[in-house]
Amino acid sequence: MEMTLRSILSGKPSKLHVVGLNDTVREAVRIMVAGDVGSVLVMDEGGLRGLFTERDLMRRVVAEGRDPGHLLVEDVMTREIVTVSPDITISQAMALCTERRIRHLPIYDGETLMGMVSAGDLTKAVVQDKQHTIDDLISYIYGGETI
Repeated sequence: MEMTLRSILSGKPSKLHVVGLNDTVREAVRIMVAGDVGSVLVMDEGGLRGLFTERDLMRRVVAEGRDPGHLLVEDVMTREIVTVSPDITISQAMALCTERRIRHLPIYDGETLMGMVSAGDLTKAVVQDKQHTIDDLISYIYGGETI
């Protein structure tokens, strides 16, 4: 049985990196840098309104020569968000990221925001799973001996 996003979330810190619609881009970048993340959730009145990503920063702020200290996140965030269930498989999530050309997937269980995974999180989970399989095969072939 293939792993689901729920399994990735269980291994990630539960802290969500969040900004508000009226926060400045500079504040959003400060939060991204402090959290070592490539995006932040944009929340308002308890609901997800968008994402602010490194791509948004480069395309809508830096490339246009706009001042991040005076520019609001609401004016440059990504509004069309793809959200997913924690029960979809990692393969399904990777296919969705590829198909939609996105890197971040907020995860909802019903109405509850559980967290977010990145394309990097998905890749890491696949690599770890493959390494586990390789280790098991080596152990089987060599009868438990390590090489």
